[in-house]
Amino acid sequence: MMPSSKAATATTKPVKEKLDPQLLKVAIILIFGALASQLDSTMVNVAIDTLTVDLHSTVSAIQWVITGYILTMGLAVPISGWAVSRFGGKRVYLFALGLFLISSILCSVAWNVGSLVGFRLIQGTGAGLLIPTMTTVLVQTAGGKNLGRIISIIGIPALLGPILGPVLGGLIVNDLSWRWIFYVNIPVTLIAMLLAWLIIPKDVLAKAKQKLDVTGLLLLSPAFSILIYSIAQMSQEGGLNSASVLVPLLIGIVLMGAFVGYALRKKQGAILDLHLFRSRHFLSSNITLFLAGMVMNGAMLLLPLFYQQVRGETAFHTGLLLIPQGIGMLLTRTWIGGLSDRIGPRPIVITSLFITIIGTLPFAFADADTHWFLLAAGQLIQGAALNGILLPIMVSAYHGLAREQIPHASVSTRIFQTIGGAFGSSVLATVIASRMSSQSSLTVNTLSGAFQSAFWWAIGLAVVAIIPTLLLAKPKKTEA
Repeated sequence: MMPSSKAATATTKPVKEKLDPQLLKVAIILIFGALASQLDSTMVNVAIDTLTVDLHSTVSAIQWVITGYILTMGLAVPISGWAVSRFGGKRVYLFALGLFLISSILCSVAWNVGSLVGFRLIQGTGAGLLIPTMTTVLVQTAGGKNLGRIISIIGIPALLGPILGPVLGGLIVNDLSWRWIFYVNIPVTLIAMLLAWLIIPKDVLAKAKQKLDVTGLLLLSPAFSILIYSIAQMSQEGGLNSASVLVPLLIGIVLMGAFVGYALRKKQGAILDLHLFRSRHFLSSNITLFLAGMVMNGAMLLLPLFYQQVRGETAFHTGLLLIPQGIGMLLTRTWIGGLSDRIGPRPIVITSLFITIIGTLPFAFADADTHWFLLAAGQLIQGAALNGILLPIMVSAYHGLAREQIPHASVSTRIFQTIGGAFGSSVLATVIASRMSSQSSLTVNTLSGAFQSAFWWAIGLAVVAIIPTLLLAKPKKTEA
């Protein structure tokens, strides 16, 4: 007897699995803890001028409050994969939170710029462990199922940080002491530690304890940090024609090359398993993630600077003006992950890159008199599309990986996204600086022209990102 058409349809239609309530509970706790580090970094950015005055320092010295944080965060990221494999995700997560808590308390009582920079170095270490550990724990707990929705949950701290951070930072700097930027971390981190201790399941550790790849760590961690530093210097120096850029850049490249040669010769136990890159999907995902980091972080850099320098807005008002982008991200976040699970990342990422270009176009023509509604609409479109860039790429990166490979993938994706983001920000900052230096006088019109050029560069980066997207993983076919 032939099956009815209704029954046939039921067998071919993919069933949308519900997320395990326990997994969802674990995800919320992990996100709550990681949110502190994401908010902290964006709040400190808006307090630079206040810190310079209160600590009787210079902008160049205070910049190390941010730079030092980024460098130690870079040093900690590679070790997170080994630490999770050796000690378990729960223990590493609790340790990272504890380190972030202690350093936040120390930062809040800093008495001069030297002490604040030193305590921020410790804080960066905790932050560097938090995000990749959170990613590893959630992807492993999910067991390869519903990766799209899991990745969409993982990205919530990175989404809320740029939205809430500038607004909260502006309020704190205007109405309270800068020390409150660090005070607010204390209750959040304490609650997160308590909930993680009580609810996150105990770690299931492998019988064979993985040894720390000291040689690989001594090559990869400094390489990652020095590359980030050199890229940051590039934006300050306005290009590559400076020893403060070229020297660390060459050192970073040499160290990274030495690590690649070492890791490929090492059959197992490397701090980062480069054999994962034999997979076309994993390789293309990381390359696309690098370019996506350039596109996304470039937008995060340009928009607040545009509002403050061209439109003359305060830090607090700038934070409010950036809200439409956050709303756009919130509108698509709930369903983009599930869509990635059903149709695969490739069509979503390509479509989202084209939509990002459309949302950026108003800024490529904007000046001090452009109506705020047009700019808000552009940000809303940008925000809606950004989810469709990052989330599906992350899904593709974890596609088909074994449990023991996930910590390595978390480290790799974090490195590529961070370096891409730093490089994108530096390129666009350099474009603005070079355009301004070529002008005989600095006016609102010359500023507008410099930012317009930078936004056109951002559009160009989005076009280039389409190329590796064509190699992203296809979804598995649903069996009839």
